[in-house]
Amino acid sequence: MAASVLKRCVTSLVKVKCLSPPVSARRWLLSAAYTDTRVWEATEKDPQNLALLASAMDKMYDRNLPVSSLTMSRFVDNISSREEVDQAEYYLYRFRHSPNCWYLRDWTIHGWIRQCLKYGAREKAMHTLKNKVQYGIFPDDFTFNLLIDSYIKDGDFKGACSVVEEVMLQEAFDLPSTRILSLYALGSYLATRPQLTVSEERALGASLLICGLKQDNTVGLSAQLLGNALLGKVENSKGIHAVFKGMPLFWGHGYIGRALAVMERVASASGDVKLSKDTLDFMHDLLQKLSSDSDSSSGDESGGEEEKKEDTIDEDDQAEQAKLPQYASRFKELSSQLESQGKVDSASFQALVTSLAQQNLAAAEKPDVEQYESRVQAWEAEKRRLVQREKEMREKAEKELREKAEQEKKERLRSAKAAAQQAQRQ
Repeated sequence: MAASVLKRCVTSLVKVKCLSPPVSARRWLLSAAYTDTRVWEATEKDPQNLALLASAMDKMYDRNLPVSSLTMSRFVDNISSREEVDQAEYYLYRFRHSPNCWYLRDWTIHGWIRQCLKYGAREKAMHTLKNKVQYGIFPDDFTFNLLIDSYIKDGDFKGACSVVEEVMLQEAFDLPSTRILSLYALGSYLATRPQLTVSEERALGASLLICGLKQDNTVGLSAQLLGNALLGKVENSKGIHAVFKGMPLFWGHGYIGRALAVMERVASASGDVKLSKDTLDFMHDLLQKLSSDSDSSSGDESGGEEEKKEDTIDEDDQAEQAKLPQYASRFKELSSQLESQGKVDSASFQALVTSLAQQNLAAAEKPDVEQYESRVQAWEAEKRRLVQREKEMREKAEKELREKAEQEKKERLRSAKAAAQQAQRQ
């Protein structure tokens, strides 16, 4: 049998080999009904001259006055070219760093991603998503799905995994469709034999783990096993601080132990759940590699002092490394137990996630589309309310200005009359 789909992830910056040839040349994607833009395009827009709108916003910012969320929404809605996408990115940044930064509307975020996809500026969408703190771009599940799907359609599984990483960081794996697309992207990317850095292993591991925790089946448990194993690799080579920094992960040692706990759970489960063979192969190779590295490092303590400082491995990390022989022994026991129970699935992880997409994605789409249509209606209602409030505030301000002008006029007339009367008395 060919090498495991994940086997060569064991060594950092080494390619991943496939367990078997790609299961199918077809890509299982969101349906045309899901990605249809008609519902969004049918929403009411407020036509604007972007040059005039940009000038007005610049003047507001120069005077340290707040720009309304509706103004930002109108700018994004009226994008009509690739160049205007760049302009909108600039004003999204300025809005995020303004007093009204908390009021960037959900429909503006959704519209921004759609406009980027429409005008071939997907890299702009990813830039603002990766730098979400600077731009305020926190998409909802449906919007995430559209972005993941756009990468999958192009066969860019690395790009799709970059989106999945953002979903993971926001812990937004609530929709079944998002979980299916994410696991499909992750499995397909690993099957392309990527070269992985430590940070990429950490991101992939966390994505697999957190997404896998949302489903208690063969795919979900295999994802949990693989995710814990990848994180355990980072933990044992770089220390625990390299694992949870900036990640929504458990701040504790023992990710290899947690991977073994997944195996124990499957072994004791009464249902028809299994673990994919290639994830178990990866775990086996990983333990061998980590044990080998541990032995070589202990035999060469005098060298590599600078590397040790960079890795910041403390006593607790060393204690975790010392457990590797126990982990390896326990893995052998659990592997034999799973084999004897028939709980090892010969299908690759890629094949499992592809099958999941084939069987479940269509059914998962329907409630998403219905929820999206309701959400758009709610957005429209909220937008109308804000427009009405803006109109009322403008009318109130204009009325106050008129009253102030009339009052000033009366004051001037009284002053002039008083001056005239005083002049007559003199």
